[in-house]
Amino acid sequence: MTATSPTPSRTEARDASEARDDANRQPVDDFLALARQALADGTVVTLVLAGYRGDGDLKRVQARAVVLKDLPMLSLLYRHATKDITKNFPVEEGLQTLRALLGSDFRNAQLTTRTQDIQLAFSKKGKATLRVGKAQQTGAGAAEGENTEPSTTGHNREKHRYLDLDRPFLVELGVTDRDHKLVPAMSRKWKQINKFIEVFAAALSASPAAASREGSGPIRVADFGSGKGYLTFAIHDYLQGVLGRPTQVTGVELRQELVDLCNGAIERLGLQGLNFDAGDVRSYAPQPLDVMIALHACDIATDYAIHMGIRAGASVIMCSPCCHKEVRPQLLSPHPLRPILQHGVHLGQEAEMLTDGIRALLLDAAGYDTQVFEFISLEHTNKNKMILAVKRATPKPPEPVLAQIDEIKRFYGIKAQCLETLLKADALV
Repeated sequence: MTATSPTPSRTEARDASEARDDANRQPVDDFLALARQALADGTVVTLVLAGYRGDGDLKRVQARAVVLKDLPMLSLLYRHATKDITKNFPVEEGLQTLRALLGSDFRNAQLTTRTQDIQLAFSKKGKATLRVGKAQQTGAGAAEGENTEPSTTGHNREKHRYLDLDRPFLVELGVTDRDHKLVPAMSRKWKQINKFIEVFAAALSASPAAASREGSGPIRVADFGSGKGYLTFAIHDYLQGVLGRPTQVTGVELRQELVDLCNGAIERLGLQGLNFDAGDVRSYAPQPLDVMIALHACDIATDYAIHMGIRAGASVIMCSPCCHKEVRPQLLSPHPLRPILQHGVHLGQEAEMLTDGIRALLLDAAGYDTQVFEFISLEHTNKNKMILAVKRATPKPPEPVLAQIDEIKRFYGIKAQCLETLLKADALV
């Protein structure tokens, strides 16, 4: 007579499942308690659920603290293969929503704070394990917008990026292939996109005016000279996908074929809050803005763009000037600089420095804290200077700065500078 193993009854299977759930309750409770405390302390860097094992194309859920109508909330970003969905909950309700997903739909959760890495993992048999360790990354490396999957060591982390290669707009624009692999010829563009978002993220967080709009309406962005829309799509994706902020991003481009190309991509991707218009910054009707962008605008087009940003009340102005033709013919070569400026290349560099320096001073006089710096290495683009202006919360008298500008103009024999002319005509300085 052959012995056979008894088949577990339904009752026994149910009892085993309940026992497993009881055993998992404490690690899950501990993880959520740590998340609750970190949210209350404002020390959360990332809170991510990954390892999706349900049906459909959901990839992960990212959580972040927000304030809506003066109430603390937990914003959950559901990242799908082709779309993102944001849902906002009161903090406790949001944590309970995460609890319902843990173990059933997601096998991993990672909470990174300024001091700790906390990982909750479920084995194939459903057993939960909680690990708490020191944060592997702090300071600038743990900046807002980082998207990482749970990992066991800092060495396994991907290099910090503000956007992921799996974003659908990158496929549409030819930055990645259909498998979301970076197209080798686009590697420089990819680095430029990430550097741009890094600069933008820091400027936005430093802007009191932009921060005060949280929960009061979409962030309004205009990108003049948007071209093929790489940076326009990227800023829209960062604001909506990473920060979970409602947006209205407009790309403005002279070439109708590029406008049509970008609007076609928007339609295929089903994006909201993004559009492209055909237009010129010199004649574009100003609308209230939070962010004005003009990269590689030629010569005085940069001045018209800055003037537009100031008139529209932009909290953040980002310009990467191209060509500096207006000032160069006006320049004198004052002693003792004459022997140096007799070389055309030096005279061109002097015109560039003076033009962008005066622009920065005019922005200062108009109420902005302004920086001029190398936007990205010359290895990636020769148009690498950024003028970044963030509106001050408290104005200061413009007269001392305007006196400095007058002194510079007298020394070099500069009779007119476009931005100064535009601002004075509107009594903006």
